[in-house]
Amino acid sequence: MGPERDGRDDGPWPGRAAVAARLFVLSAALLTAVGALGQAIGWTTLTSTLGPTAYLVLVHPDSVTARVRNAVLGHGAALACALACLAGFDLWDHPPVTVSNEAPWPRIGAQSLAVGGTLVLLTLLRAHHPPAAATALLVASGISRPGPPLYGLLVGLVLTVVLAPALARLPPFRSRTAREHAP
Repeated sequence: MGPERDGRDDGPWPGRAAVAARLFVLSAALLTAVGALGQAIGWTTLTSTLGPTAYLVLVHPDSVTARVRNAVLGHGAALACALACLAGFDLWDHPPVTVSNEAPWPRIGAQSLAVGGTLVLLTLLRAHHPPAAATALLVASGISRPGPPLYGLLVGLVLTVVLAPALARLPPFRSRTAREHAP
């Protein structure tokens, strides 16, 4: 047994290493599949919102926030809020912050309200999913703007939300989650 920290035993090193190796393989396989599909269809499907979603579902598959319901409602609420903010601030045709290299006040307002609105909806729906805030920012910042960038984000999210829970339940080590080996 390993040393105790914060009242928890972090388990033997070989067990943690096995869980870490499994998570490495599963996350790499998942994100490679999402990226490969994007290559095949000509869209950017591998976006920064997928990393936190994959992490949450693969590392903490039994967490309430990792449930498929929460992921679907979370990212759906984020998309709705971000698109509403883009429309409300008349930013549909404005370049994303990565192209303009600036964030004017309307863009800052859209980004802030998109995340805030997402948190409100997720609280009301009892469907917290922290990675949804990244989706709200990606869309409200214009990086995943309506059109192919947004379609790619949606395809990547659908694949991740469908495949990650299935991968998280694959043996071996299914009964061992990272929670058991957390510091």
